[in-house]
Amino acid sequence: MKLSTGYVRASGYAHKVRRVLFALVRKEVQPKEIIRASAELNQRIFEEFQKLGVSKDDVVRITVEFDITDGSIVWDYGSLKIEVYRKSEEEKLAKAMEEVEEREKELDEKIRAIEEVALNLKKLTDELIERIEELKQEHTSLKLREEE
Repeated sequence: MKLSTGYVRASGYAHKVRRVLFALVRKEVQPKEIIRASAELNQRIFEEFQKLGVSKDDVVRITVEFDITDGSIVWDYGSLKIEVYRKSEEEKLAKAMEEVEEREKELDEKIRAIEEVALNLKKLTDELIERIEELKQEHTSLKLREEE
C-alpha cells in the first residue's frame, strides 16, 4: 500500500499523516497500531525535515509505501519521498512573475505605440501615392495640351 499526504504545510504534516493512515487502514488494523505506526513515521519524517532544512512554512508532499503484516504496519523507508516547496522560493518566484508581468505590460504599451506610428505612416504613404497619381495625371494633361 502507499500513503500520500498530498500538499500540506510542513507544520501540519504529522496530523495529515495520521488522518491519511486512518483513512487507508482503519478496517484492517487496530486504532492503537495506526497511532503507533503514524508516530514512528512522523519521527522519521521529522528527522528528514531537519536534514533537508525544511521550514514550518514550506509546503511538502510525502509519499511512502508500507505493508500490513500480522496486524502491524511495516514502513518501506526506502520508498519515502519528501517533496519540498520552499516558501522563500515561492516569494522569489512571485516577485519574478510580477517583474515579468510589468515588463510584458511595458512591451505591450511600446507595441501599441509602434502600431499607431505604423498606421500613421500607412495613412501618409497612401496620401503620398494619391498625390503622386494626381501629379502624374496633371503632368499627362499638360503634355497633351502642349502637343495640341
